[in-house]
Amino acid sequence: MSDQVHIFDTTLRDGEQSPGCSMTTPEKLRVARHLVEMGVDVIEAGFPIASEGDFEAVRAVCREHPGAYLAALARAVPIDIERAAQSLDGHARPRIHCFIATSEIHLRYKFNKSQEQVLEEAVEGVELARRYVDDVEFSAEDATRTEIDYLCRVCEAAVDAGASVVNIPDTVGFMTPDDYAEKIARVVEAVGDRAEISVHTHDDLGLAVANSIAALHAGARQIECALNGIGERAGNCSLEEVVAIMMVRRDRVPYHCGIDATKLYAASQALSECITFGPQPNKAIVGRNAFAHEAGIHQDGYLKHRTTYEIMTPDSVGVPGSQLILGKHSGRHALHQRVEQLGYGDLGRDDLRTVYEAFTRQADTRKGLTDDDIVVLLDSLGFEPVGEAVASTA
Repeated sequence: MSDQVHIFDTTLRDGEQSPGCSMTTPEKLRVARHLVEMGVDVIEAGFPIASEGDFEAVRAVCREHPGAYLAALARAVPIDIERAAQSLDGHARPRIHCFIATSEIHLRYKFNKSQEQVLEEAVEGVELARRYVDDVEFSAEDATRTEIDYLCRVCEAAVDAGASVVNIPDTVGFMTPDDYAEKIARVVEAVGDRAEISVHTHDDLGLAVANSIAALHAGARQIECALNGIGERAGNCSLEEVVAIMMVRRDRVPYHCGIDATKLYAASQALSECITFGPQPNKAIVGRNAFAHEAGIHQDGYLKHRTTYEIMTPDSVGVPGSQLILGKHSGRHALHQRVEQLGYGDLGRDDLRTVYEAFTRQADTRKGLTDDDIVVLLDSLGFEPVGEAVASTA
């Protein structure tokens, strides 16, 4: 089996369904440009039946990116599929992503239908989509709470009907890695090499990324994910995290994708400017603190050799640089470096002790000291600059 993993980005569809993440067409176009530039394999541009605006946004992304693989979502009902086909009409690389729920919970409480009825509708949906496009992806919504033998039947039937990709979504974020890998392995065995197996994981238990990686080991070769991990409820599998894992831990995750990781941070920032919030400060890869160090022990080790406390370089994921945050946990080494960067020269041991003691007294009452705070402190102690200040990022 190939070690190539396809990245299917759903920022513009599932990501946008998260509260506060609705985007206008110009905003979707801005994010789509970043996705294309970084090398995303498939961009799910929207859910055309949802609104006229979503339909027009898919059309706009198609016009601006004629060479990209673009997907439109549709329920396995004719009106959805036809609307998706219209939104993609004329595009060189269209995909209709057709879905229907298959779990007993959804069949009983949402549809009031039998397994056979849903299987028949799944097949009819895929067959209709194939009349419009050659590339059809089928998703069994709530697949991970679907009885496994029935799930395999539905997936095989969808492939027989013309689906080239079968997606096994953990719609409610219910899975653990070992459990998910077992289900994916069963579907891979049932489908064989007739279709690519895709995974779409949610983060309700904080395991979306771990589950997606486990699925790769079981034979999945497409990961559906979103920038900054945005998406329904607790969010989707984070695009930047799975890319970084494949880059940093190739020894344990021996797969690769076509993403230019140096463009991750810029894409994350662009998305944050289009929606109502950015990633939490401690978010892996793109969070404000992902390459920030405040503890003195960490700062000292980092200043001696970066790899003591960083497993990747900031530039490898497009982050401008590491930061040494000066606060009450900081040590003399980091403070000394910052004093030099601010143009106050190389302090002797006694002077550094004086500055450090004054610094820690202030830091005990603050959430951290800025460069301006340190300049005021140095001036109050009678120190004068002896040169030009330089950038304080590490």
